[in-house]
Amino acid sequence: MDLREEEFIYPGTRACAGCGMALIYRIALKALGPNTILTVPASCLTVLHGMQGFCSTKLSVLHTPFATTGASASGIIASLEDKGLDKEICTVAFAGDGGTTDIGIQALSGAAERGTNFIYACYDNEAYMNTGVQRSGSTPLGAFSTTTPDGKLGHKKNMPKILEAHGIPYVATACASYPFDLYEKFQKAKTIQGTKYIHILAPCPPGWGYDPKDTISIGRLAVETGFWPLYEVENGKFTLSKKSKKYLDKENRTPIREYLKTQKRFAGIKEEEIQQYKQYVNQLWEELKDRIED
Repeated sequence: MDLREEEFIYPGTRACAGCGMALIYRIALKALGPNTILTVPASCLTVLHGMQGFCSTKLSVLHTPFATTGASASGIIASLEDKGLDKEICTVAFAGDGGTTDIGIQALSGAAERGTNFIYACYDNEAYMNTGVQRSGSTPLGAFSTTTPDGKLGHKKNMPKILEAHGIPYVATACASYPFDLYEKFQKAKTIQGTKYIHILAPCPPGWGYDPKDTISIGRLAVETGFWPLYEVENGKFTLSKKSKKYLDKENRTPIREYLKTQKRFAGIKEEEIQQYKQYVNQLWEELKDRIED
């Protein structure tokens, strides 16, 4: 498949070198096209957009407080419906994991329960990166952050599963390292009526502790180890994405240790935690196997 050639982000943004979120945003906007309105809470993405009075995208963006992304999207849609433009313009909320799994979950849950017709995309860099790398509900086991200096206790929150429990028509996972898969999922979500949720792993060089040139390889390792399965749930039907199908067989998975050792945030991880990761990944995939329809 061919990606749209037109770019919707101007060059020279304030994103960090090797930023997974910036790559996700670039690809997503290509899939969404020009008839799109975005709403974004306080996050690394507001940094990418720039200072007040300036925006690095060609599309209209509403910046909103941390907790209100789902509510602001609902307001945009209500206004479009009032003007008869809701079929012409796609409304998309783009938020980080802190603004989704923690601070923004109430507004998102409310919008999903109402069946609000928008796409909500979470770019998950697994901590509050914009404010100094504090742990979020999406921070993984054993990861260093400024609020978990000895490593986070417990695994990350399964936000896609939480949104799926709302009975919405489309839930998907994606990763910055697989742009074609990401592009197709946004294109599909745009055609579906109701609340759509896409949760995207966004490797972060300064927050995770790796060389910016390694963003793509680290994202791929997350998928290849089975830590981050790529899938879709459309009207309740679960489907593994092409890039993840081979990892149903655990013999095809790269050992999780290979993923963890690429990042300084896991420098202090204990051997017992690595064993917990192995159990976590195996259990995750056993649950996924049970969902696959013959």
